[in-house]
Amino acid sequence: MTDLTHFNQAGEAHMVDVGAKATTDRVAIAEGTIVMLPETFKLVEQGGHKKGDVLGIARIAGIMAAKKTADLVPLCHPLALSKVSVDFELDSNSSSIQCRATVGTSGQTGVEMEALTAVQVTLLTIYDMCKAVDKGMTMNNIRLLEKSGGKSGHWQRA
Repeated sequence: MTDLTHFNQAGEAHMVDVGAKATTDRVAIAEGTIVMLPETFKLVEQGGHKKGDVLGIARIAGIMAAKKTADLVPLCHPLALSKVSVDFELDSNSSSIQCRATVGTSGQTGVEMEALTAVQVTLLTIYDMCKAVDKGMTMNNIRLLEKSGGKSGHWQRA
Protein backbone atom coordinates (compact mmCIF):
# COMPACT_ATOMS: atom_id res chain seq x y z
CA MET A 1 0.00 0.00 0.00
CA THR A 2 1.34 3.44 -0.89
CA ASP A 3 1.25 6.57 1.25
CA LEU A 4 -2.00 8.51 1.43
CA THR A 5 -1.66 11.36 -1.05
CA HIS A 6 -3.99 13.87 0.64
CA PHE A 7 -1.56 14.55 3.50
CA ASN A 8 1.65 16.57 3.32
CA GLN A 9 4.96 15.81 5.07
CA ALA A 10 3.61 17.35 8.29
CA GLY A 11 0.49 15.17 8.21
CA GLU A 12 -1.80 18.05 7.25
CA ALA A 13 -4.59 17.65 4.71
CA HIS A 14 -3.91 19.24 1.33
CA MET A 15 -5.15 19.10 -2.24
CA VAL A 16 -2.79 17.02 -4.36
CA ASP A 17 -0.85 19.04 -6.94
CA VAL A 18 -1.72 17.52 -10.32
CA GLY A 19 -0.14 20.33 -12.36
CA ALA A 20 2.74 18.22 -13.65
CA LYS A 21 0.57 15.21 -14.55
CA ALA A 22 -0.15 14.44 -18.19
CA THR A 23 -3.60 15.16 -19.54
CA THR A 24 -5.19 11.84 -20.49
CA ASP A 25 -8.67 10.54 -21.21
CA ARG A 26 -10.09 9.15 -17.99
CA VAL A 27 -13.21 7.10 -17.31
CA ALA A 28 -14.65 5.64 -14.11
CA ILE A 29 -17.62 3.33 -13.63
CA ALA A 30 -19.31 2.84 -10.25
CA GLU A 31 -22.42 1.02 -9.12
CA GLY A 32 -24.72 0.55 -6.17
CA THR A 33 -28.08 -0.99 -5.35
CA ILE A 34 -31.20 0.04 -3.45
CA VAL A 35 -33.52 -2.67 -2.13
CA MET A 36 -37.13 -1.93 -1.29
CA LEU A 37 -40.45 -3.57 -0.53
CA PRO A 38 -42.09 -5.28 -3.51
CA GLU A 39 -44.98 -2.77 -3.41
CA THR A 40 -42.55 0.15 -3.55
CA PHE A 41 -40.65 -1.48 -6.40
CA LYS A 42 -43.89 -1.83 -8.39
CA LEU A 43 -44.69 1.86 -7.89
CA VAL A 44 -41.28 2.84 -9.26
CA GLU A 45 -41.28 0.28 -12.06
CA GLN A 46 -44.76 1.17 -13.28
CA GLY A 47 -44.31 4.93 -12.86
CA GLY A 48 -47.24 5.05 -10.44
CA HIS A 49 -45.56 7.09 -7.73
CA LYS A 50 -47.38 10.31 -6.77
CA LYS A 51 -44.12 12.28 -6.99
CA GLY A 52 -43.63 11.39 -10.66
CA ASP A 53 -40.88 9.65 -12.61
CA VAL A 54 -38.65 8.44 -9.77
CA LEU A 55 -35.89 7.05 -11.99
CA GLY A 56 -35.86 10.04 -14.35
CA ILE A 57 -35.52 12.48 -11.47
CA ALA A 58 -32.90 10.28 -9.76
CA ARG A 59 -30.89 10.12 -13.01
CA ILE A 60 -30.79 13.93 -13.25
CA ALA A 61 -29.80 14.16 -9.56
CA GLY A 62 -26.91 11.75 -10.15
CA ILE A 63 -25.67 13.70 -13.16
CA MET A 64 -25.85 16.95 -11.22
CA ALA A 65 -24.03 15.37 -8.27
CA ALA A 66 -21.15 14.19 -10.46
CA LYS A 67 -20.71 17.79 -11.65
CA LYS A 68 -20.72 19.06 -8.03
CA THR A 69 -18.38 16.48 -6.48
CA ALA A 70 -15.65 19.04 -5.73
CA ASP A 71 -18.23 21.06 -3.75
CA LEU A 72 -19.08 18.01 -1.62
CA VAL A 73 -15.75 16.22 -1.13
CA PRO A 74 -13.26 18.78 0.23
CA LEU A 75 -10.02 17.68 -1.48
CA CYS A 76 -11.42 16.78 -4.91
CA HIS A 77 -10.38 18.92 -7.86
CA PRO A 78 -13.14 20.66 -9.82
CA LEU A 79 -13.22 18.91 -13.20
CA ALA A 80 -14.67 19.65 -16.61
CA LEU A 81 -16.57 16.44 -17.23
CA SER A 82 -17.06 15.27 -20.80
CA LYS A 83 -19.56 12.51 -20.00
CA VAL A 84 -21.89 11.46 -17.22
CA SER A 85 -24.39 8.67 -17.68
CA VAL A 86 -26.60 7.03 -15.08
CA ASP A 87 -28.30 3.75 -15.95
CA PHE A 88 -30.62 1.42 -14.07
CA GLU A 89 -31.22 -2.30 -13.95
CA LEU A 90 -34.46 -3.30 -12.23
CA ASP A 91 -34.77 -6.73 -10.61
CA SER A 92 -38.33 -7.63 -9.62
CA ASN A 93 -37.18 -10.87 -7.94
CA SER A 94 -35.21 -8.96 -5.31
CA SER A 95 -37.23 -5.70 -5.49
CA SER A 96 -33.99 -3.88 -6.16
CA ILE A 97 -32.68 -1.24 -8.50
CA GLN A 98 -29.04 -1.25 -9.50
CA CYS A 99 -27.57 2.09 -10.50
CA ARG A 100 -24.45 2.33 -12.66
CA ALA A 101 -22.72 5.65 -13.32
CA THR A 102 -20.08 6.23 -15.98
CA VAL A 103 -18.08 9.45 -15.87
CA GLY A 104 -15.43 10.69 -18.29
CA THR A 105 -13.05 13.59 -18.70
CA SER A 106 -9.82 14.52 -20.37
CA GLY A 107 -7.66 15.84 -17.58
CA GLN A 108 -4.88 15.48 -15.05
CA THR A 109 -6.81 13.57 -12.39
CA GLY A 110 -9.35 10.76 -12.36
CA VAL A 111 -13.12 10.73 -12.06
CA GLU A 112 -13.62 7.89 -9.57
CA MET A 113 -15.08 10.21 -6.95
CA GLU A 114 -17.48 11.71 -9.47
CA ALA A 115 -18.78 8.28 -10.48
CA LEU A 116 -19.18 7.19 -6.85
CA THR A 117 -20.90 10.47 -5.95
CA ALA A 118 -23.31 10.08 -8.87
CA VAL A 119 -24.29 6.61 -7.64
CA GLN A 120 -24.71 7.72 -4.03
CA VAL A 121 -26.89 10.71 -4.85
CA THR A 122 -28.94 8.77 -7.39
CA LEU A 123 -29.75 6.15 -4.75
CA LEU A 124 -30.42 8.82 -2.13
CA THR A 125 -32.87 10.50 -4.50
CA ILE A 126 -34.74 7.22 -5.02
CA TYR A 127 -34.85 6.83 -1.24
CA ASP A 128 -36.08 10.40 -0.76
CA MET A 129 -38.83 10.04 -3.33
CA CYS A 130 -40.03 6.70 -1.90
CA LYS A 131 -39.49 7.12 1.86
CA ALA A 132 -43.14 8.08 2.46
CA VAL A 133 -44.15 4.53 1.54
CA ASP A 134 -40.98 2.59 2.51
CA LYS A 135 -38.58 3.87 5.16
CA GLY A 136 -36.80 0.48 5.33
CA MET A 137 -35.05 0.68 1.95
CA THR A 138 -31.35 -0.16 2.03
CA MET A 139 -28.54 1.07 -0.19
CA ASN A 140 -25.62 -1.31 -0.57
CA ASN A 141 -22.70 -2.56 -2.65
CA ILE A 142 -21.66 0.96 -3.61
CA ARG A 143 -18.30 0.52 -5.25
CA LEU A 144 -15.95 1.42 -8.03
CA LEU A 145 -16.05 -1.14 -10.85
CA GLU A 146 -13.47 0.20 -13.25
CA LYS A 147 -11.22 3.16 -13.98
CA SER A 148 -8.91 3.97 -16.84
CA GLY A 149 -6.42 6.67 -17.72
CA GLY A 150 -3.63 8.37 -15.88
CA LYS A 151 -0.36 7.10 -14.50
CA SER A 152 -1.89 4.08 -12.79
CA GLY A 153 -3.61 2.99 -16.02
CA HIS A 154 -6.53 0.61 -16.15
CA TRP A 155 -8.03 -0.99 -13.06
CA GLN A 156 -11.03 -3.32 -12.95
CA ARG A 157 -12.73 -4.97 -9.98
CA ALA A 158 -12.11 -8.71 -10.03
